[in-house]
Amino acid sequence: MDAKVMSLQPTGLVYDRRMAEHRCLWDSTYPECPERLTRVLERCEELGLLKHCKEIPVREATETELLAKHTPEQIEILKATENVTEEDYLEKLSSKYDAIYIHPSTYRLSLLAAGSTIELVENICKGSVHNGMAIIRPPGHHAMKSEYCGYCFFNNVAVAANHALENLGLSRILIIDWDVHHGQATQQMFYDDPRVVYFSIHRYEHGTFWPNLRESDFDYVGKGKGAGFNFNVPLNATGMADADYLAIFQQVLLPMACEFQPELIIVSAGYDAAIGCPEGEMEVTPAFYAHLINSLSALSNGKLAVVLEGGYCLRSLAEGAALTLRALLGHPTPQLPPMDPPCDVIRNTILDVIYSHRSHWDCFKMQDTWSLAEQENKEPETSLQARHIPRAIFFGPNGPPPTSFETRNCYPVQSSVFLMSVASKLNSLISSTKLYQPPHKMCVVYDSRMLKHFNRNEESHPERPERVSSIQTMLEDYGLLQRSHILPPRVATEEELLMVHTQSHITAMQSLANESQEEMNKQQEKLHSVYLHNNSYESASVAAGCVLQVVDSVLTGESATGVAVVRPPGHHAESDKACGFCVFNNVSLAAKYAIEKHGLSRVLLVDWDVHHGNGTQHIFESDPRVLYISLHRYDNGNFFPGSLDAGHDRVGTGKGEGFNVNIPWNKKGMSDGDYVAAFHQIVLPIAYQFNPELVLVSAGFDAAVGDPLGGCKVSPECYGHLTHWLKALAGGRVVLCLEGGYNLNSISYAMTMCSKALLGDPLPMLEQGSVASVNGVQSIRTVVATQQKYWPCLKFQVALPLEDDILSSQESSEDLTRMLAKVQLTEREISMNHHKDHDASTTKTTTAANYTPMVAAPAPDHSKAGSSSDANSSAGTSAGGSGEGSSFGSARGGDGSRPTLVDFLSENMQMLAEERMFAVVPLSDCPHLPSVEPVPERGIDTNALCESCSSPQENWTCLVCYKVLCGRYVNEHMSGHGHEVGHPLTLSFSDLSVWCYECEAYIDNAILYAAKNAAHRSKFGEDLPWSYGDQ
Repeated sequence: MDAKVMSLQPTGLVYDRRMAEHRCLWDSTYPECPERLTRVLERCEELGLLKHCKEIPVREATETELLAKHTPEQIEILKATENVTEEDYLEKLSSKYDAIYIHPSTYRLSLLAAGSTIELVENICKGSVHNGMAIIRPPGHHAMKSEYCGYCFFNNVAVAANHALENLGLSRILIIDWDVHHGQATQQMFYDDPRVVYFSIHRYEHGTFWPNLRESDFDYVGKGKGAGFNFNVPLNATGMADADYLAIFQQVLLPMACEFQPELIIVSAGYDAAIGCPEGEMEVTPAFYAHLINSLSALSNGKLAVVLEGGYCLRSLAEGAALTLRALLGHPTPQLPPMDPPCDVIRNTILDVIYSHRSHWDCFKMQDTWSLAEQENKEPETSLQARHIPRAIFFGPNGPPPTSFETRNCYPVQSSVFLMSVASKLNSLISSTKLYQPPHKMCVVYDSRMLKHFNRNEESHPERPERVSSIQTMLEDYGLLQRSHILPPRVATEEELLMVHTQSHITAMQSLANESQEEMNKQQEKLHSVYLHNNSYESASVAAGCVLQVVDSVLTGESATGVAVVRPPGHHAESDKACGFCVFNNVSLAAKYAIEKHGLSRVLLVDWDVHHGNGTQHIFESDPRVLYISLHRYDNGNFFPGSLDAGHDRVGTGKGEGFNVNIPWNKKGMSDGDYVAAFHQIVLPIAYQFNPELVLVSAGFDAAVGDPLGGCKVSPECYGHLTHWLKALAGGRVVLCLEGGYNLNSISYAMTMCSKALLGDPLPMLEQGSVASVNGVQSIRTVVATQQKYWPCLKFQVALPLEDDILSSQESSEDLTRMLAKVQLTEREISMNHHKDHDASTTKTTTAANYTPMVAAPAPDHSKAGSSSDANSSAGTSAGGSGEGSSFGSARGGDGSRPTLVDFLSENMQMLAEERMFAVVPLSDCPHLPSVEPVPERGIDTNALCESCSSPQENWTCLVCYKVLCGRYVNEHMSGHGHEVGHPLTLSFSDLSVWCYECEAYIDNAILYAAKNAAHRSKFGEDLPWSYGDQ
């Protein structure tokens, strides 16, 4: 579709207040209650959202539509209950199904829910609305072909997706299910269909969480033609937060979606992963759902349908759903509170998912590989690169499902104290979330005085006045100027220019007005790729002043975003001289101005000009208030500006160390796939962790297709997508400042696409199948390896097994034992002193074969997946309730039980793969035990970072001074500390073992209990059992 005619349409909304009639007659506290609908609508009304939506009339689904995904029997059984008021009969019928109640209105309202979802999808696909939301109930994603399940009767999303495939001409649909329960029914309905990618993020805990299905694990990837099109992201701990979900999107979902290029996205939007939900026990903030919506809205021409599923904390449900609708309306994405890095549990799950799908998708090539078969032949110290062994572990129930299910009191109940705590937390989050809508979506600034600067000696010079005039013409031709707030231009004052430039440089530029061309030619020879004109100072000071105008408009709340169509460009200009077509460093001045005048403390500066912004880097390389990220051609230092300063290892200096990120391409021809991958792997993860208050973009378009200088192949549409993803940051405050770009058609169209993104217009789809090149992957890997010490979010550069059949070959515990035995467990890192029942004659070093093996899950039988009999094995645990055997705690140190050996191994496969795990009997005594000091009043925080390098991995605490430092396989800071200051005893956060540097041995003694118990409480939320007898 022509981008020129792709204008913003209304957001559709479908709901019916009659759906509140569906309720449980025999249990008034049942979590799937009418208030789930009414509270969402009330919050949407409070925020003034409903009046901005186009209301879509509801309708009932037809029998033909339902029969596409459900059996006639299931339709008839529910139909027979219509207007039946006998409670005993309805309850007895409900007991035949897992987590179901039936009301006299259920049949009619289920028809309405399914039909309304179809109507929403049809309106989106036909273009009468841009996107939309269905606020409906009963939910649908657990409703199987021949069985009701988990509060669901008809599968609303599956029925609507099928309608789009069969009746609306679509061939690629992405269904994203972020409800905390696995939508097993939706998975079954499309398991062999390559037209639908089903992507589910759900609580799993190795099968101990409802619906307790083996098919909910990561290795169920689809079958037949649908192989690779089913994604399960199983959450194996509670307490998952914004950072964990963000990592799933950035590492898995968005790369796949950009390769797949769906024509429609449907979200099964459950909000039971939100803070306070008794069923999810996760920690996702309500505002974060707006960020998920934003990340998806650039795809599929903006065709995005959000359909309500679960969510049982009414406050967080209502807030999350309302902010979802607000995001669909295009309002600025709320700025999030600071977030921790993703937890190790989610890192392992993400790596599992990547491993299981890498043979199906070309985007999953970011991880290096290692051979498990060759591992036994390697020397222990040959490689310290992190490695991961994917494991499909199932602790869920086996056997047939029960013949009847509980219908009352079959759900988790929260204490009044906990509910008060949740209310307090949500009140704080909601009150601190700034929901603002500036009067103007975008401001634009331009001034013809910038045309006065041109090259008298070379009329065909690429940096010519037509660069900005052609952009301005296309913005007007596309009708974008008419929709924008046009700012009056101004000149930057000398005082403002002095924020980043020296007086001598400013004076030299001012003096040009009275110099002859011959004198200016002599000055040009002293500079690097610069031409000068008598009007250069005027044009350059106007360009700089115009950028400041945009910054003022955005930071004062007058405009949400801004575009500065300015020249001469600026990012090469050093503080003391012009350079590379640049006179004054416009964007650096804007960043310093935002800090000095508006009081900002965190500014993100993204530079995607094909040339490295040497001037910008030098101005801010020691300033931690400005995070500079540059994507540029480098060619190993041979591409302009030809300096090693553009290399990946230039990370900033002094306090600014870690706040300079160079992403250097070493080959020409980089394209959309490379830039998109760099954004998902580096730019966005770091940017979210930095949490900027303003985003400035040095928007050079000389990496675009057809540029005479750049030699790359980035499409103008891709720049629009990059802009859209940046718009999620800083509360939407994004300013684009033109830099380079010398093909007039390319730069005009590229800036137009960026402007459409800022205005919220649908964006053209990128080319299907476009992924990072081999050279691009290598550059990204190198940058991640360099930057991960500064940014803990970059924790996914972990090698995966070269072998593709590890999972299918491990069909029994004996097979698993043999596999683990291949990896020698030597005395190097982890003391497994959770288990002290060794015989006195046990040798000091053993292998995994000496221990009770982990229970390996059977390899998936894909011939069974999709059948209702396989899916029904939920063993009677009600929706939302953990299985009784669950021993998995919070991802961030919640209230889980003490891990068993199986738990411990499953959560530490990383160290096992790196040959850093061993079993040893610790010494019971040590002459250095008297040096142990009491635990500080603050306790021990096992999530603390290394105090020297901020690494989150493999940290220890000194038992004398209680400093937290990293271990020998990170940066060896604890080892150095122990030897330098003579503090011999240190406690591992990984497994709570204690090592003595002087004795060179592990120690376990009652004297250590206080420290180990404090760490255990931090890690698992409960006391460590006393195991020292009468000591």
